[in-house]
Amino acid sequence: MKKLFFALLLSAASTLAFAQQKEFQLSSHILDVSKGTPATGVSIKLEKYNEQTKTWIFTDQKNTDINGRITDFLTTEKSNIGIYKLTYYTGEYFKKTNTDSFYPFIEVVFQIKDRNHYHVPIKLSAYGYSTYRGN
Repeated sequence: MKKLFFALLLSAASTLAFAQQKEFQLSSHILDVSKGTPATGVSIKLEKYNEQTKTWIFTDQKNTDINGRITDFLTTEKSNIGIYKLTYYTGEYFKKTNTDSFYPFIEVVFQIKDRNHYHVPIKLSAYGYSTYRGN
């Protein structure tokens, strides 16, 4: 009976913890295609465009994790509709490995139009990059 009680208690606690986790609407990922590995430790700044003042407003800044990812930009607790810019500070990433590169940073401007998840991946090398809307 004690085992059943503790199993139910553990199940309820994990369900409650899962339910309290925040959901995020925006994520990004950087893959260094010249090495075939994730780009770890790249600083990425997020800004939102203010259409009335025609200026960018700082929203957040984070570093990519060991998998080259940032999964937690923009909580879904409120509407995030608008125009955003992600600035990837790639020059510092290449400088750490003594790799000459062409782009000191990359800016990607995009629009969030609904409450769906938006993923902005970057395929990166020292002299080029590409991006697309992922999932």
